[in-house]
Amino acid sequence: MKKYPAMAVVEFGEIARGMFATDLMLKKAPIAYVRCGNISRGRYLTVIGGSTASVEESFEEGLFWGGDAVIDSVLLADIHPDLHDAILGRRADAGSGAIAIVETPTVACNVRAAELALKGTPVRLVEIRLADDGLSGKGLSLYQGELHDIEAAVEIVQGVLSAAGKSVNCRILSSPHEAMQARIGRHSEFGASGALELEGETA
Repeated sequence: MKKYPAMAVVEFGEIARGMFATDLMLKKAPIAYVRCGNISRGRYLTVIGGSTASVEESFEEGLFWGGDAVIDSVLLADIHPDLHDAILGRRADAGSGAIAIVETPTVACNVRAAELALKGTPVRLVEIRLADDGLSGKGLSLYQGELHDIEAAVEIVQGVLSAAGKSVNCRILSSPHEAMQARIGRHSEFGASGALELEGETA
C-alpha cells in the first residue's frame, strides 16, 4: 500500500531560488514527505509526497515562487505504487526478459516517463536514479518484461514526451547478455558494481 497517494518533483536551475521556493512549499500545506537538496550542474531538486490536495497546493506554490528558475516539474496525483516505492529507494528484484533503458535530461521527465510506462504496460520498474552521482543532473530508469511489453512501454514514453517537447533517449536490450543481466540486477552505477568474471581469453 502506498504511504503517499501523491508525489511531485520540482527542479530549479538556481540553488538559492530552489531553497527559497521549497521553504514556501513546506509552509503552504501539510505535506508528509520531502527530500531536497542541490544536485549537479548547479540545480536544486525537491521531491514531495502526501495527500493529493496537500501535494497539489505545495506543488503550485513551488512553481509560482520558482518562476523562470523552474527547469522541469511533474505532479502525480495518483502515483503508481511501484514508482512510489522506487522513489523512496526500494529496488525491485530483476527478473528475466527484455530490458528498456530510459535516459532523460531531467529528473522530473524521467519520473513522468516511469509513470507512463508503468500505467500503460505490465513492465517492471527495476531501478530509477534521480540525478545521483555520475548522472550530471539526468534521470535514468530501467524496465524489464516481455519484449512486446517493453517495446510498447518505450513507444508510449517516446510518443508522449516527444509531443510535450521533452527529449528522451531510449534503448532496448531484447536479449541481454547474462553478465549485463547480473549487472542490472545489482545496480547500474559503476561505483556500486563489482567485477564480473567472464569466460573470455585471459592471455
